[in-house]
Amino acid sequence: MSLEQTLRSKRDSKAIPHLEQYAPVWIVEEKLIPSDEAVQFNVMFEHPLYGWVNRRYRYDGFNDVLYHKGQTLMNENAVLDAQAKDPYIATTVADIPNSYGG
Repeated sequence: MSLEQTLRSKRDSKAIPHLEQYAPVWIVEEKLIPSDEAVQFNVMFEHPLYGWVNRRYRYDGFNDVLYHKGQTLMNENAVLDAQAKDPYIATTVADIPNSYGG
């Protein structure tokens, strides 16, 4: 398995349990940083308090830690463009009001 595949797999094992409460979730940007054994990525989902957000994370593969790096609100056009792709985390029924909200 390549370094990129390993980093994505390890990232997924940390990110999916955290993000599945917000499903459906789309990855809208991803940057592999092999020199740091890291993946920086942005996800989009509907937040229970703020509406549609673009949230940035960095997964540190060396320390096996997922860092939250902030979020911004999204406009409707950007949401519609991202929704044209398959979601990173899909769900049959969204339960946004009962998600953690953090």
